[in-house]
Amino acid sequence: MLKILGKASSINVRKVLWACDEVGKPFEREDWGSGHRDAAALEFLALNPNGLVPVLIDGDLVLWESNTIIRYLAAAYGPGHLLPEAPRDRALVEKWMDWQATELNNAWRYAFQALVRRNPDCSSATDLARSLRDWARNMAILDRQLRATQAFIAGDDFTIADVAIGLSVNRWLMTPMQRPDLPAVGAYYERLSARPGFMRHGRNGIP
Repeated sequence: MLKILGKASSINVRKVLWACDEVGKPFEREDWGSGHRDAAALEFLALNPNGLVPVLIDGDLVLWESNTIIRYLAAAYGPGHLLPEAPRDRALVEKWMDWQATELNNAWRYAFQALVRRNPDCSSATDLARSLRDWARNMAILDRQLRATQAFIAGDDFTIADVAIGLSVNRWLMTPMQRPDLPAVGAYYERLSARPGFMRHGRNGIP
């Protein structure tokens, strides 16, 4: 059985939990991270020297970085459409995963820390406005892509790109702020909500 180290409220842990649901792989989870067992403990750092959750343990394989973990789960245990084998189709999935991890995450990080976490280090009105502007710009890119596909991120089929981005869409809609109207993003959120794994680990009341 897989073992997942990380608290269930973490957005990156929830990616992994949802991916396990999609591939039908049972797992055990241990609470690590803020408010739980300390991810700076030596026993955790021996698994992930960055001291961040999640960590996946599958036999003698130890993985960190949430997008790497869900790629592995899809390739090792999932149906082929979750991470296509054909290089062209796989690249179309992975480019959106990389975009989520770099452009989209970096856009919302400051605003989320300021508005949801109430982090005192994120009290600059100028930086908050910049983060909100960048977040909206990136979500507009996503909206255009979803208008083009009329389905999921990379096309007609649900893939692990939707796992990565679906959690970020949930965060976008649950953060208390003014948002532009993005109809394709809203329709996509409802399509994802037909999936039990998303309802358990995405649209579950946690931003």
